[in-house]
Amino acid sequence: MSETTTGGGFSLKDQLFNRERIVYLSGLFQTADTNFDGKAFTRQCMRGLKDLELKQRIVHIASVLEKHLSDDFRIATKQIQEALPPALDPTRTDDDFGDFIFAPLGEFVVRNGLDRKQLRHSLRTLKQITMRFSMEDAIRAFIDTHPDATLAELAQWSTDSNYHVRRLVSEGTRPKLPWSRRLKIDVTTPIPFLETLHADPTRYVTRSVANHLNDISKSHAELVLQLLREWKKAKRQTTKELDWISSHALRTLIKQGHSPALKFLGFRDNPKIEVSNFRLLRTVLRPGDSIEFDFTITAERAESLMVDYVIDFVKANGTTAPKVHKLKRLSLTKGETASLKKRHRLHANATTYKLYAGRHAVTLQINGQPYGTLPFELLVNSEA
Repeated sequence: MSETTTGGGFSLKDQLFNRERIVYLSGLFQTADTNFDGKAFTRQCMRGLKDLELKQRIVHIASVLEKHLSDDFRIATKQIQEALPPALDPTRTDDDFGDFIFAPLGEFVVRNGLDRKQLRHSLRTLKQITMRFSMEDAIRAFIDTHPDATLAELAQWSTDSNYHVRRLVSEGTRPKLPWSRRLKIDVTTPIPFLETLHADPTRYVTRSVANHLNDISKSHAELVLQLLREWKKAKRQTTKELDWISSHALRTLIKQGHSPALKFLGFRDNPKIEVSNFRLLRTVLRPGDSIEFDFTITAERAESLMVDYVIDFVKANGTTAPKVHKLKRLSLTKGETASLKKRHRLHANATTYKLYAGRHAVTLQINGQPYGTLPFELLVNSEA
């Protein structure tokens, strides 16, 4: 199954790149330049499009665009900038990623503007496009090819008035950016950018900073904790937002039961609690059913608790792999009891995993420590 489709037939690639979106892009260029042959552009883009995956469609549309823009890269970048619609709403502060149909414009710049003599025009164009659709993938080619010059430009962008430009500085330099190439620069190189951006007033930017730190924590845990300690002391960000950044940045370490990370967030790794009546309501399930469990926690002293649960999923080869899920954060006083319950649906046609028959298990994890494991059997297909 393609990563851009689901068992229910929904296709992300078809939603993002289709005739309607290509006609829209064509119209923008036609409006900016009456000599642009919109009909031919649309026809050529649609030829073979349905057989391509999402990223292949981006490359395909960019290659068609090369036939319709000037052979002079400087003129071509001017044509692109003149065709761009108004920038995304500057009054919003989050969840405004933009329109995927502009991704091929970034691909065009990468394909044609990586020469050192074109760098200024390329970066200027990417900056304009990212106000309409994030150029986090495209900028990475320039970081790899011209690291010093590109990073110097990103340093200036980190204080730009447009928050999409500021976000690009963090997101484009992330060590483990999904769907993108791994950068050649050291994972610690962009830290000065994060020093600036962690104080940003926009959640869209600070979410990227938190995700960036989470990436770094996988290889430099103590460095991330040290940064968060310094930022807390500097008080350049509000307490509430920095707490959110910290929690999000340390999420992988917390799932691993990393003691210093738990301590930083105010959780003991050895809470004095009693867990009782942990039970699964059903121990034989099928895809589409829900894992249902409940339990009780009693605190023997005042405790802040981060309650997670781990599902050991059976893999194709019969072994199991754990997946940690968040359940609840709570604070209990000495002697206080909390009863919790959870329903977790096992989606039959999930896009991120496939269900296999066999003996699975659910483990309670509190402040990174296990507190009981219960097995269940998953039946798939014709099993009775």
